[in-house]
Amino acid sequence: MCSKVTDSTGPRVDFYLLPGQDPMQRLQFVCRLTEKVFSLGHSVAIRVDEPRQAQFLDQLLWSFRPGSFIPHRVHPQQPDREEPVVVTSGMAPEGFDQVLINLGTEVPEGFEGFQRVAEVLDQNDANKLPGRTRYAHYRDAGYPLETHKL
Repeated sequence: MCSKVTDSTGPRVDFYLLPGQDPMQRLQFVCRLTEKVFSLGHSVAIRVDEPRQAQFLDQLLWSFRPGSFIPHRVHPQQPDREEPVVVTSGMAPEGFDQVLINLGTEVPEGFEGFQRVAEVLDQNDANKLPGRTRYAHYRDAGYPLETHKL
């Protein structure tokens, strides 16, 4: 995830393929990616499947690396806070349209309104198989795709 975020043909979709199956490796990578995107001045929405996953990621974003600071909130539980990073199990709130990181199993609703979409997959079949379906969806819809094997 890097400098240019805009594309007039719709979002660019990046697939990050992690080598292992450890769920914490995947979440740690999402925290590092979020930190990098935030440091470049972009807003970030992180989509998860369930509210309890959002709460867990909320805590991890505060503690994943000593000295790291990523101002964020869980949506919609913390609606009054204005932060450049939001974690949600639903649609991202209005105003978030730069970078979407998807940890959910489905194609995220409203992804078309983002400039970039990051799909983070590991080798666990529960993540990998739905990821292939999402890849086919984006490809068949004509979105620009990039794959990063890590």
